[in-house]
Amino acid sequence: QVQLIESGGGLVQAGDSLTLSCAASGRTFSTYAMGWFRQAPGKEREFVAAIRYSGGTTRYTDSVKGRFTISRDNAKNTVYLQMNSLKPEDTAIYYCAVGRVSFASTSIADFGSWGQGTQVTVSS
Repeated sequence: QVQLIESGGGLVQAGDSLTLSCAASGRTFSTYAMGWFRQAPGKEREFVAAIRYSGGTTRYTDSVKGRFTISRDNAKNTVYLQMNSLKPEDTAIYYCAVGRVSFASTSIADFGSWGQGTQVTVSS
């Protein structure tokens, strides 16, 4: 059973930066893709970014391309999401997830274990 613990969320102003971290335990972390998703109030959970098991390939939703960077440190069983130039529309609960696959999938169906989420609020 994998456990994921996110951290790094908070309240920031538009244009600021935040780095989210997700520490994983209980599973062979380096074998699987990792992803970040977010859910805003009243909306469905949506894909944000994913990274291949080895870290060589990354995928992003269009709205965050050029602003967000996903990375991973397999030695530390941790995945990160560096978020720059934050916008009010980035406000959401951010979740990390472990993939059922090794490639950087954008499909929520390819992710099977979830963290508890961390709140990111961006004020205008």
